[in-house]
Amino acid sequence: MFIDETTITVQSGKGGNGMVHFRREKFVPRGGPDGGDGGRGGDVILEARAGLTSLNAYHRKKRHAADDGRPGGPSQRSGRAGGDLILPVPTGTIVYDALTGEPIGDLTEDGQQLVVAKGGKGGRGNQHYATSRNQTPRIATKGEPAVERQLKLELKLIADVGIVGLPNAGKSTLLAASTNAKPKIADYPFTTLTPNLGVALLDESNDLVLADIPGLIEGAHMGVGLGHDFLRHIQRTRVLIHMLDGSNEDPLADYSQINSELALFDETLGSKPQLVAVNKADLPDVKARWPELKQAFEQRGLQPFLVSAVTGEGVRALLYRAHSLLAEAPAPPSVAALPVYRPQEDPNQFEIKRTVEGYWQVVGTAIERAASMTYWEHDQSARRFQRILESLGIDEALREAGIKQGDTVVIGDFELEWED
Repeated sequence: MFIDETTITVQSGKGGNGMVHFRREKFVPRGGPDGGDGGRGGDVILEARAGLTSLNAYHRKKRHAADDGRPGGPSQRSGRAGGDLILPVPTGTIVYDALTGEPIGDLTEDGQQLVVAKGGKGGRGNQHYATSRNQTPRIATKGEPAVERQLKLELKLIADVGIVGLPNAGKSTLLAASTNAKPKIADYPFTTLTPNLGVALLDESNDLVLADIPGLIEGAHMGVGLGHDFLRHIQRTRVLIHMLDGSNEDPLADYSQINSELALFDETLGSKPQLVAVNKADLPDVKARWPELKQAFEQRGLQPFLVSAVTGEGVRALLYRAHSLLAEAPAPPSVAALPVYRPQEDPNQFEIKRTVEGYWQVVGTAIERAASMTYWEHDQSARRFQRILESLGIDEALREAGIKQGDTVVIGDFELEWED
């Protein structure tokens, strides 16, 4: 079964640590601080590639991480930045936050990029903390931690014209006959399990991108068969060619069934410009009943075309008509263009909890980040962290909550002992 969506975990690179170091040189007994800054961590970037047609690579590998930044060095040398990780995805990939369902971006153009996890900033070396009162600062900061996100990738093929119909109606044969695509073709239902794309060259200045959407069956709108996986691709198209098997018992009933499935899945699909192509004109029985079928479709306000996907009869006229309808059809909206509400969280907010072990746990974006960037082995760095506790009001909040001398305070991955 073809699945056109998957969930992956991405992690940016953490920032490199800043360095505590002092200049050591002959005849310079009191060299100043010269610890360098850490390099920034690498970003994780999704990039649309026109040559890709599926998300299969991300079904196999679920976790992807960018490089960490390198630590700073002596003599004010900054660490090397971590390399960005570029993940190629097919054009037509929509990116969601897997936890909230919020759309993040819609990659519709070849080469378009979307930063989904920003690398951490590098820590600052002790060269930045020298003052007239403290000329030998033993203080630096570690790099910012990595950012980890769960993403849902959903592929909707981008095509001008979608070819829809029941299984074995001749959609793949039509695509192969009119474009450079090479879909798998055989005389049994559900030969096509993945949508195929092809480009039909009408003349020197005009072409069409066609998508052969695998056969739909009754109940497809509820996910029966391969329904949901393929109906999503039709949403991207702007014009539909409805392929009917002229040798079937009742092509009009086939037409009604497919249109019902389209409308039940997404009512906007019913408003797309649609052409009816009755296939298998190369069969005498189909030729004979064509006047009757043509009249029946025209009575419904439709302009049907008699074609043969095998011999090419009537195909060129069908494609030119599709091209003219495409020129009149509105462009589909992009997910990236839709307004997205993003509540702004105050990073300085915090919450104090009691753990089952009786510890005091402080939870908050800013304070947890500050704890992870602190060099606890240096007294001046620890005192700087104490000042951050006071500035955020955490020190006072813990006292009001009843903390006592010797109690354990947990902040992120660190356990600290409270001292009055």
